Amino acid sequence: MALPAEPSPATPSLPPLPSDVQVTPVRGSAEKMQFIRFPYGIYKNDSNWVMPLEMERKDFLDPRKNPFFQYGEVELFLARRGSEVVGRIAAIRNPRHMEVHGTREGFFGLFECVNDAGIARALLDTAAAWLRERGLDAMLGPANFSSNQDWGLLIEGYDTPPAIMMPHNPPYYAALLEACGLTKAKDLYAFELSSSAPPPEKVARIAEKLRHREGITVRPVNMKDLDAEVKRIRDIYNSAWEKNWGFVPFTDAEFDHLAKDLKAIVRPELALMAEVKGEPVAFALTVPDANQAIKAANGRLTHFGLPIGLAKLLLASRRINRLRLIILGIKEGYRRRGLDAILYLDTLRTAKELGYVGGEISWTLEDNHLVNRAIESMGAQRSKTYRVYQRAL
Repeated sequence: MALPAEPSPATPSLPPLPSDVQVTPVRGSAEKMQFIRFPYGIYKNDSNWVMPLEMERKDFLDPRKNPFFQYGEVELFLARRGSEVVGRIAAIRNPRHMEVHGTREGFFGLFECVNDAGIARALLDTAAAWLRERGLDAMLGPANFSSNQDWGLLIEGYDTPPAIMMPHNPPYYAALLEACGLTKAKDLYAFELSSSAPPPEKVARIAEKLRHREGITVRPVNMKDLDAEVKRIRDIYNSAWEKNWGFVPFTDAEFDHLAKDLKAIVRPELALMAEVKGEPVAFALTVPDANQAIKAANGRLTHFGLPIGLAKLLLASRRINRLRLIILGIKEGYRRRGLDAILYLDTLRTAKELGYVGGEISWTLEDNHLVNRAIESMGAQRSKTYRVYQRAL
């Protein structure tokens, strides 16, 4: 007698699409402002959210000002129930990602939604359909608009504000995405490190031995030769990350744009170049956590024609006491020589001298065990986890 066939796994049921909700492309400046301002209602009771500056968000979404649009495509969508906006999403086609990774993957980003799985599904289905029409077969996200910008959904660590250039979202977003059939692609980690605790004595001793044995020198970036320094940093960055999951090299225009944005907040003492026999081979960039000041402006630099928000931002900037280590990259061929430990130690020592209490190291891939162990060896503790989701199209 034949054995009964194994039952096929049950297909997860998706939330029903609400019949009274419409998702439509953003058209015109008025709808773009609705898109930008929609999150205000989502986060009105979240004391940890940092409202972005409206002028920065306008520039980010302006194809004339954001170099991503020189090669990428983005479509913005709003979900409405009647006249009320209840969600938003961006569908993103990134040809450079597909070229680097040999895939047909697209992205969704700028996702914000009321706590309604049906509305979330309507938004995600709309983004998926837009990508499918362009011949793509998978969707990753959230990405705003690539792994070089905001990347991932916060799933652990909601109790503290985000560091500069890191995402923040309500806890229920993960449940919305998972109810709509999205699954984990990769987790990203953030670590918290205090400048008050001395680094482990063994780590410091070994790092100093390696510094002398390998002929490693560390210097601040030369702000008087910034154009040449930016080129050196870009070369290190693209070499250091070229084999990482999700990585897409910066274009020259993108890197120059980022350098221009960061120049306003960077402290040269915390932008460190490591050289071996005069050759730049590693770089670490730690910046003051400008979110501490941006939060004070409450989204706008002017109110009623007066620079009230700007005044609040400038006043708050004097009280910034936290940092974010945003980049630490080592060229291929120079890893496992202790350069990471040396840069961590020099950054930590300088941060303490400048009066910073500590800050965040972010982000790292969950399976980049070498880097994660190096960070933990300095006494850092994992503080936040972000998740990149995926969905077949």
